[in-house]
Amino acid sequence: MSEPFVFDPRCTLCKSPFGAAACGQEIVFHCRPLASECFSHCAIVLRGEFSETERQIELLPSGREEERVRFSLTVPAPDEPDLIWYHFRLWRDDGSGCDLDRSGYRADGLVDPWQLTVYEDTPVPRWFGEGVSYQIFPDRFCRLLVPDPTGMVGNRWVHQEWNDSPVWQPDPDGEIRNRDFFGGSLAGISSKLPYLADMGVTTLYLCPIFESASNHRYNTADYSRIDPMLGTEADFISLCGRAAELGIRVILDGVFNHTGSQSLYFNEDGFYPTTGAAQSTDSPYADWFSFHPWPTDYDAWWGIRTLPAVREESPGYIDYIIQGEHSIIRRWLRSGASGWRLDVADELPDWFIEKIRSVMDQDFPDAFLLGEVWEDASTKIAYSRRRRYLLGRELHGVMNYPFRTALLEFLQGGEATCFQEAMETLRENYPPAAFYSAMNFLGTHDTPRVLTVLGADRVPESREARAEYRLSPDERTRGTALLRLAALVLFTFPGTPTVFYGDEAGMEGFEDPFNRGTYPWGQEDADLLAWFRILGKLRRQHPPLRRGDLQWIAAAGPLLVFARELDGRRLVTAVNAGADEAPLSLPWAEGTAEELLSGRRFSLEGGTLELVLPPYGGLLLC
Repeated sequence: MSEPFVFDPRCTLCKSPFGAAACGQEIVFHCRPLASECFSHCAIVLRGEFSETERQIELLPSGREEERVRFSLTVPAPDEPDLIWYHFRLWRDDGSGCDLDRSGYRADGLVDPWQLTVYEDTPVPRWFGEGVSYQIFPDRFCRLLVPDPTGMVGNRWVHQEWNDSPVWQPDPDGEIRNRDFFGGSLAGISSKLPYLADMGVTTLYLCPIFESASNHRYNTADYSRIDPMLGTEADFISLCGRAAELGIRVILDGVFNHTGSQSLYFNEDGFYPTTGAAQSTDSPYADWFSFHPWPTDYDAWWGIRTLPAVREESPGYIDYIIQGEHSIIRRWLRSGASGWRLDVADELPDWFIEKIRSVMDQDFPDAFLLGEVWEDASTKIAYSRRRRYLLGRELHGVMNYPFRTALLEFLQGGEATCFQEAMETLRENYPPAAFYSAMNFLGTHDTPRVLTVLGADRVPESREARAEYRLSPDERTRGTALLRLAALVLFTFPGTPTVFYGDEAGMEGFEDPFNRGTYPWGQEDADLLAWFRILGKLRRQHPPLRRGDLQWIAAAGPLLVFARELDGRRLVTAVNAGADEAPLSLPWAEGTAEELLSGRRFSLEGGTLELVLPPYGGLLLC
């Protein structure tokens, strides 16, 4: 019996190669209707979104597959990157027929087409996707001394106690200004590099480190200067150098859509001695911003007046950030950084991102360009425009929020098939290098702590209650068990596993700023930390976990099983997210199998490995 579908783009019976295609690459299509349906003709309809073209090409009859007839076509992908939407048209000799799309046969003239991503096959640095990343919110990771904020931009104050809770209540004016600091520093990060290396970390992603009035530093005050509370440029160069000795690279956070109102460039409060755009229309930065009228009204990010939006098209801004010989992009890569993460990439024009990539490709071909995108980056629409992030000339990779969403939904009682489908959609839509270079994570500075998400029975309604909420012993036990499973999937799935500082130590907290507490040095969850260290070590030791192809083995209810295979060597991840035992039968070669997390060995005969996964249990088999 042949496969029971007319067309499935994920099956080699119907389409080859799998997923996205490089420009000019030949693509083979096979459409396989039942012979009993008497279709004598078949055509594919291809619509290019960016090329604004549409064409219909007839497939030729190419034989029988038992009860099915097969129509086939080999067609080259376009020479330019594009997003192709396609469906099939089938008809009989008498003229009757229908369309075939993702939903099946239809005769209403409306179609739900399949997607074909056509990308330019440009080089992507392999070190990022193959490694382990660690995200640090610099103010909260490690301090070596209590800093004095006197003379720094913004009305800052510093917590004397490292274990204090971040301030979350509005000030007397009703504003939350994020002016409370804890004093984490670059030197503090440097002092913990051995700790990070021991966990297998190969990339540090640092939230903004440039001078800023707030503790999160996403309202940049001076792109050319390290925030003095964090240290100096020499401290940054030292951090990068010491990290490199341990095989660790550093990626910086670039916030290029907006600056701070208290910045050198806007200077609304006159902190800087030079003239900012808010002070005079003769300022060298005046055309960086849009006023209507000057100076009382101006474009701001999401209307937040402390975050004036920049005009990316300003020649002076382009030169300063990207193209000048001493541009911000070039300066900090020369100082030791190995890449940039672009904050709110949706707010940056495609051409702006392309210019950044061009400079990096030209002068720093081994540097990595990462984008903050919360959805499927291949089909993202921002401000009514389809984006071109992954078509080969912009981002190397993106933050994989769909991975986090799908995995946490599965672990909270969802179906394993839903996780598989979500990931297969990305694997099909993304160029292979982008899929294997995705930044996978369980949480970031913009999401609640993963332990709280997985453990909490409820989300309190009031912000005050969320600030005070701590997991009960039972909630923490369940949350920790699920977090261990989440980390197992994270470290064995394609892409770079990324740990938000402190998740490995068992930190809790709902939304910002409750997710931005200080790292609990000396009070870590020792068992959880040991688990993350084991996973980091295994990823480093086993090449299939870094570069291996993805193979799905089982996805049903709470049971998820997948493999990574490279050069004939296969590692299998098996997860039971349910509260009951789950039997598992795996085809396996004669001999033995080793469970790498525990060191157990299994002897087997007959080519089948019979196992029982305990509740909330996971295995990594080799």
